[in-house]
Amino acid sequence: MSRIGIYIHLFALLLLVTACGQKRQEPVVTPWGEITDTIPTDDEFDLDDIQRNGELIALTLTGPETYYDYRGRHLGAHYLLCQRFADKLGVSLRMEVCRDTAEMLQRLADGEADIICFPLSKKQLGWKIGADKEDLEKELQQWYRPTLMADVKKQEDYLLSSRSVKRRVFAPMLNRAGGVISHYDAHFQRYASQIRWDWRLLAAQCYQESTFDPQARSWAGACGLMQIMPGTADHLGLARADIYNPEKNIAAAVKYIAELEQSFSDVRDHNERTKFVLAAYNGGGYHIRDAMALASKHGRDAHRWRDVEPFVLGLQRAEYYNDPVVRNGYMRGSETVEYVRRIHDRWNGYRGVKTVHSVAGPTGIPQKAKRERKAKYQLTE
Repeated sequence: MSRIGIYIHLFALLLLVTACGQKRQEPVVTPWGEITDTIPTDDEFDLDDIQRNGELIALTLTGPETYYDYRGRHLGAHYLLCQRFADKLGVSLRMEVCRDTAEMLQRLADGEADIICFPLSKKQLGWKIGADKEDLEKELQQWYRPTLMADVKKQEDYLLSSRSVKRRVFAPMLNRAGGVISHYDAHFQRYASQIRWDWRLLAAQCYQESTFDPQARSWAGACGLMQIMPGTADHLGLARADIYNPEKNIAAAVKYIAELEQSFSDVRDHNERTKFVLAAYNGGGYHIRDAMALASKHGRDAHRWRDVEPFVLGLQRAEYYNDPVVRNGYMRGSETVEYVRRIHDRWNGYRGVKTVHSVAGPTGIPQKAKRERKAKYQLTE
């Protein structure tokens, strides 16, 4: 064989070895032709690949300890811990919710995710990592310590408390004798008429949101008198530079309430609909729709708040948030129920109306005794 032939033979062998050492890549057909996917398709997708790709894909189940939506933000001790782990790796976190453990295990085995962030066992953390990810598993074992779970639970408790909202607490009524509720009564009166609300109801909601502090800000980023999220402000056409402007904040909130009124237009009774709207403003319309679906399934009137309220509470219990008719999982239902109740109590107080409460649980067993308050309602902070 000539020297040139030897060189050609050695070059061919080099190409073969190089090709064998590379990971397979899939051709992808697009409307513009065929391209090569840059994501490896073999079974080896470990820590280096995850960091190079910039994303950790995790699987979990919805629940109070694992993962849930809270006012547009994600919470749950296992989610917060997984987010810290992703931050440590220097990648973003994509959390995907499964219906049950069987689905999680199957998807992990199929290579659709990197890790299960759910306590599958009582030993240490209880998470599971894909079989081909030895480096990722080693990294998790070196990073995790039991005190981290206590840290994230403490963090979550803080975020869910009133201490996480930066605001000054003003009096719930500026001038009782003169019937003046706040410095913003003129704005409430002007904009409440656009949605056919009593302006005092809008004022009561505002106090619940911010205690009449136009500079109030929550940990989740909600801003101003009516605690509007920046993303919601963008949607409503409220410039972020104006988000703390009292009148513009109230006007934007009323615009959002009008959208919620429309989305619950199937609740024909106006007084009933306001309760659904308030609940959706606080807990998210999708969760309220889940509670309505549960109410209907259990033979209750899905368009009457008194019948739906117990199932909003029920969405805190696994037997309800895992029900097939529920699409959005766990919610902090007690907070939303209390939100609606407190606003109505305060509204009644502003009007001098007696308040009576009677709430039944999902099974029809009363959860709270009926309470009656004096006709002359005593407003408290």
